[in-house]
Amino acid sequence: MSSEDEPTNKEREYLEVIYYLATRGEPVIAARLARWMRVQPPTVTNILERLKRKQFINRDERGEITLTDEGFKQAEAMVRRHRILERFLVDVMKMPWHIIHEEAVRLEHNLSPTMEAQIEALVGHSTTCPHGNPIPGLGLPYPGSISLEHAEVGKPFTIMRIAEEAEEDTDLVRFLQTNSLVPGSQFTVSDASSAYGVTLQRGPQLITVTPEMAGLLWGEVG
Repeated sequence: MSSEDEPTNKEREYLEVIYYLATRGEPVIAARLARWMRVQPPTVTNILERLKRKQFINRDERGEITLTDEGFKQAEAMVRRHRILERFLVDVMKMPWHIIHEEAVRLEHNLSPTMEAQIEALVGHSTTCPHGNPIPGLGLPYPGSISLEHAEVGKPFTIMRIAEEAEEDTDLVRFLQTNSLVPGSQFTVSDASSAYGVTLQRGPQLITVTPEMAGLLWGEVG
């Protein structure tokens, strides 16, 4: 592959998001990408045209986007690198959650194979990123079969992962970490409303999250 055919850093970000949605079994369309990336539709269209020209994606007659074999290879390698870097930044560097996503994005585009291997050796036992999403290459499914917005009132709920979209919102990630809304934490769902959100209880602690936030927290009931 010539340097002209290599994806740019911005194109790599789009490949990663397409990979996230595809591996979660969700349809990938331009409008979904625009919401995730927080850009206007024409911006997405322009980048998708470039990715298609470079043969990283295909689009069918309905506009649904899929990765080509080369696109999947590129995206999976980047997602693996990103999640290993996040693990390194938290476990080894002891950095707070709300800054690790952006730091990993900066590092992943300039990481040499030698440095990547050294970092991976330090966190090689890990199977997920700090947010609970699986590291590619291990054949592991996404943990958590139900989102908090659909959890039953009166039942305990264990958080197992935080959806990738949350990582784009620094304030949200800070809130989740500050309130222990992280993988492994268990709460009881004490109240729920599609309009006002979900209230969680652990001992005397009560936390209410918005419906949108509840949709980003995945886990198991019971």
